[in-house]
Amino acid sequence: MVNKKAISVILGGGAGSRLYPLTASRSKPAVPIAGKYRLVDIPISNCINSNINRMFVLTQYNSASLNKHIKNTYQFSGFSNGFVDILAAEQTPDSPGWFQGTADAVRQSLKHIQKEDFEYALILSGDQLYQMDFTLMLDNHEKSGADISIATIPVGERDATEFGILKSDEEHNITSFIEKPSKELLPEWTSNTGEEMAQQERNYLASMGIYIFNRKVLFNLLQSERNDATDFGKEIIPDAICNHKVISYQYDGYWTDIGNIASFFEANLALTLDLPPFNLFDNNKMVYSRARMLPPAKISGTLIDQTIIAEGSIIHAAKISNSVIGVRSRIGKGSEIVSCYIMGNDFYETIEEISRNDEQDIPKLGIGDYCILNKVIVDKDCRIGNNVTIIGGNHFSNADHSLFSIKDGIIVIKKGAVINDGFELQ
Repeated sequence: MVNKKAISVILGGGAGSRLYPLTASRSKPAVPIAGKYRLVDIPISNCINSNINRMFVLTQYNSASLNKHIKNTYQFSGFSNGFVDILAAEQTPDSPGWFQGTADAVRQSLKHIQKEDFEYALILSGDQLYQMDFTLMLDNHEKSGADISIATIPVGERDATEFGILKSDEEHNITSFIEKPSKELLPEWTSNTGEEMAQQERNYLASMGIYIFNRKVLFNLLQSERNDATDFGKEIIPDAICNHKVISYQYDGYWTDIGNIASFFEANLALTLDLPPFNLFDNNKMVYSRARMLPPAKISGTLIDQTIIAEGSIIHAAKISNSVIGVRSRIGKGSEIVSCYIMGNDFYETIEEISRNDEQDIPKLGIGDYCILNKVIVDKDCRIGNNVTIIGGNHFSNADHSLFSIKDGIIVIKKGAVINDGFELQ
């Protein structure tokens, strides 16, 4: 049954500099994931699976491809009141500036959001990977009589300094909150996260950046009490703890924040495991995306192990292992792809185009013959010639080149890059 009490507000995020170069021409929520989806499909799918069908997506940076994806993907029945509406940052006489933070983005969008009839606003991030039933969190919020609920997840000492950390009492009321504490302060912020979490040394309650606000509370906090507060985690939530009933809703499932290239790479390759932490094959937790009219993948003479291959791919490689191969990927004969994310292509080249490019020594779209790629992300629409060797590793320092970037030993081939025959980077 459709939830008529709740709406969802999905934050499009900032410039996404830590995910550069994947965010050079697209916003973080528009970054391709798992070969055929985009990051924004995750929170939208979680909402649909939780029977929440009214969603606003707040966008600002490099939003063209995200807007196009949402417009072409999420269209509800004419007999339904469901929608996924894009609210882009706009300059008006009342708000002449761009979004300055998560809270400011919602504040500037309230004039559109307030037209909807709802009791609860579910605030979500557009760049996280998880499968969560928001119905359970909403029920808990309602039964506890909370003004604000914060989804939390136990984390260990290594990760605690990257998140907002909170403490709660026996009834899960949040009593204190600190944003990204220094390592020296951590001993003061341990919590009872349960026996199983304690055995894993996950003794800190971290905010997942997922909030439920009562309608009146949201409007009051953003419009009255601190009209200049720009961020939920740094300002709104710490202030609200003093004057409102703010509770913790502990989530023990898989959740990862796609904050940088390393976490993005690890999250994608984890999908290839026999029992992946994020399950794409769950009938009750479907991940929705744009329906492409593509042929099935065609594979010839390739040894494949622990690999996801998206539709429309044409593969003649010798070996592919521990990799994610995106839509319309082309990989030539004799090539070896190990621990890579190949995002694929937005179109197919015709025979005529291939012949014309051959005359100009321009490589075909995709990966050529007898290439070796290891620990590499290949962005969309790249042309990698024959006999190319690209092998990442911790021996590399972070660097940026016109054709590629190196982050934490991972080599990222930039979107649309052309790499000629015989190129080596190892």
